[in-house]
Amino acid sequence: MSVRRNVTSWTPTAVVALALLATSCAGQDGDAPSPKAGSSASATPHGYVEGAQEAAEQQSRLLLNDPATGDTRVLDLVTGKVHEVSRTAGTSGLTTDGRFGFLHTEGGTRVLDGGAWTVDHGDHVHYYRAAIRDVGRLPAGARVRSDAAVTAVTGEDGRAATYPRAGLEDGELGIPRTLPGTYAGVVVPYAEHLLALTGDPGGSTKAVVHDREGKRVASPDAECEDPRGDAVTRRGVVFGCEDGALLISENDGRFEAEKIPYGAEVPAGERALSFQYRAGSDTLTAPAGDRAVWVLDVTERTWARVETGPVVTANTAGEGSPLLVLQDDGALHGYDITTGKKVSGTERLLTDVPGARAEGTPGPAIEVDRSRAYVNDPAGSRVYEIDYNDDLRVARTFALGMKPALMVETGR
Repeated sequence: MSVRRNVTSWTPTAVVALALLATSCAGQDGDAPSPKAGSSASATPHGYVEGAQEAAEQQSRLLLNDPATGDTRVLDLVTGKVHEVSRTAGTSGLTTDGRFGFLHTEGGTRVLDGGAWTVDHGDHVHYYRAAIRDVGRLPAGARVRSDAAVTAVTGEDGRAATYPRAGLEDGELGIPRTLPGTYAGVVVPYAEHLLALTGDPGGSTKAVVHDREGKRVASPDAECEDPRGDAVTRRGVVFGCEDGALLISENDGRFEAEKIPYGAEVPAGERALSFQYRAGSDTLTAPAGDRAVWVLDVTERTWARVETGPVVTANTAGEGSPLLVLQDDGALHGYDITTGKKVSGTERLLTDVPGARAEGTPGPAIEVDRSRAYVNDPAGSRVYEIDYNDDLRVARTFALGMKPALMVETGR
């Protein structure tokens, strides 16, 4: 693998920052143990995770797969190093919950620990790196959503189960807890509960809230016709519906539902069917057919349709950042979400330009974090790092020696 431009390296400043981070966190944790006088044993540091190394900065990594050959790689975006892991061929999709990658095949779903994650304590965060390892296999057709405590797996038949998150973190799936009934879409862990839709998957569904043991504790007065797509935001969980979106939020233990309609009738072929967004953002994107992009501002409860021309895929960091759109010319284009005007663009990035793609399916994607975007070029066997705050400048190019048809970012 070759990398153009220097990659980030550990510096004395970063080491000092890490030391300050540990000191700051220890001071904020009131119940952190303190060494007794005369004791030679060291206290367990605040935020300590056995087997993991704490870092001073986010440990972003890309999980990459070529369904044709099975080649699977983990690209460390801090060091620029590529880790080769065991193959998975015939992959139909690759998803992530921020730490684990889920490689979906007809025979089952492989769970791969990417070895990088973030723990948010509200007033401060911890960044960790650990060994990359296989965890196990979930059933075929598994749709996976997670929070800090549980991983919810929903099958194609609508049946669902939860796995203890601690088990996955220890390198094993553990014993699942089966949830009662069937569900019209995915089961989403949120606010120490499980949110789901019940009813006809292709028709009318209703929102339900379960506790983590599977007991129904609330039924918000809300319906969602033909649900497609979901997203977890700071404002709540979004489900895509025929007439817009359904937002379910929690306030002091009470769950409330609110519709965010498109505002006009939208043809079936131009609905938002899946959402792409930066983890932690309240701005969601989705193709609006093949010549425009929907942008859903969850904070403002508004939809915007940006006319872009032929779309391969789209994403945005939100919060005033441009809408990023890969188009049929193989270039990445930036649009002002408010005005809909094009404000920046790159030269051609893609060696071969496919048609529009659905979330998780093989093809070019745009992964976005707080400072960079990543675009995979499967035919060119490379990934581009884009500084979207600097007129879409290509900051680094990673030559991989494999075709990264599937890509997700972890460490978030």
